[in-house]
Amino acid sequence: MFRLSKSEIYRGKHDFNAVHSRGKSFANHALVLLVVRNERYNGKVGFAAGKKLGGAVIRNRVKRLMREAYRLNKNSLRRDCGIILVGRKFLVNAKFKDAQKAFLELCKRAQLLKS
Repeated sequence: MFRLSKSEIYRGKHDFNAVHSRGKSFANHALVLLVVRNERYNGKVGFAAGKKLGGAVIRNRVKRLMREAYRLNKNSLRRDCGIILVGRKFLVNAKFKDAQKAFLELCKRAQLLKS
């Protein structure tokens, strides 16, 4: 139910670039959310953390925070769009509650939450 399968996650550079070029961007202090409404990208998600954030350990922690925030809330999100989450510097020292709050705030702004 709350599992995040590999088929739900963007892996290739091609998919990331497609969502990045076609998607609409929403941002706050912790995250950037890219959303594309297209049948090809239904229900898929990608996670990114740039090298500006720090080394591999730090980037992986940021991606884990984003993955967990998405995983726990994915059943309350619309499934007709593709999403990419990009971590910002705030998440380097953030707790999970802060990451989840920032994620839900962006989802609300992007109208991704089910009614």
